[in-house]
Amino acid sequence: MSGVLFEDIFDVKDIDPEGKKFDRVSRLHCESESFKMDLILDVNTQVYPVDLGDKFRLVLASTLREDGYPDDGEYTPLSDGTPTRADQFEYVMYGKVYRIEGDDAAVDSASKLSAYISYGGLLMRIQGDANNLHGMEVDSMVYLLMKKLAF
Repeated sequence: MSGVLFEDIFDVKDIDPEGKKFDRVSRLHCESESFKMDLILDVNTQVYPVDLGDKFRLVLASTLREDGYPDDGEYTPLSDGTPTRADQFEYVMYGKVYRIEGDDAAVDSASKLSAYISYGGLLMRIQGDANNLHGMEVDSMVYLLMKKLAF
């Protein structure tokens, strides 16, 4: 799929391990199944409740358009009925990559990379093999799309 920067299934391993800071937001600590990526993600739990042990599909994309064509970053529901990537998901956020950190201590080719994204104050850190995050660039805009899985 064009425009997709990363996609995997995540397991919620912990919620608010440092204590709950806000009434409507929880910090999820998750691990991906396929690529063994670590994810820390702030979620508005009033809008999208998440429980310990939940599994969800997470996609990071540069555009909501199915054809991969860049969009202007403004959400305008298409009145012509054209489907968007968001139609397949339950929770969508739009944010900006504000920092990327590499593992300078790694001497082998399997270096780790951490990408930090802010979704209007809800923060995310995804960390793992640099090969899985090669499409991330500082100051680029990214959509986060989530959908819980029944298991």
